[in-house]
Amino acid sequence: MGLTQNDIDEQNRRLLRRQEEFLLAARFFAAECSSVDAVEKIVLFGSVANTLKKEVPRFREYRRRGLRVRHECKDIDVAVWVTDLSCMRSLQKARSRAINELHEREQIGVDHHQVDVFIMQHGTDRYLGRLCTFARCPRDKPECLTPGCGDVPLLRQHERFVFPENALQPDRSVVLFERSD
Repeated sequence: MGLTQNDIDEQNRRLLRRQEEFLLAARFFAAECSSVDAVEKIVLFGSVANTLKKEVPRFREYRRRGLRVRHECKDIDVAVWVTDLSCMRSLQKARSRAINELHEREQIGVDHHQVDVFIMQHGTDRYLGRLCTFARCPRDKPECLTPGCGDVPLLRQHERFVFPENALQPDRSVVLFERSD
């Protein structure tokens, strides 16, 4: 039996609903992180922050038939500008509190590793690394062997990763928090 237009429409509704859930999760995260003194700004970017374009997805029954549905959001990309890198543990705890509160209040499940936190240097906008998802640093994991990973505890480095220049342009991102002077 083939896919019907109703099946395709329902798939699109599910994908849009997941984007809305991830947007709410990003807002919960920003609310929790805003209490960390070193945090100056939080910006949502990536697919959650933008209109989901239609594409042939990874789902086999759609891919084989060349059927296009909305893009699938797999994670939440947030950039966090900090004045001090000693706040990494506080950011980890804020991420956990936000996810737990989201589940408790809204019954929406998001895994902590789905909140991808890109750490930026306040004042220069320089990408510094990502907030690690491991509970302690360093761990005996292959990822931890990347040069520079763990030099600042819980600040993960990804080999050959370059932060995209245009990712944070105003038409492609949403400011969730900005500390006023």
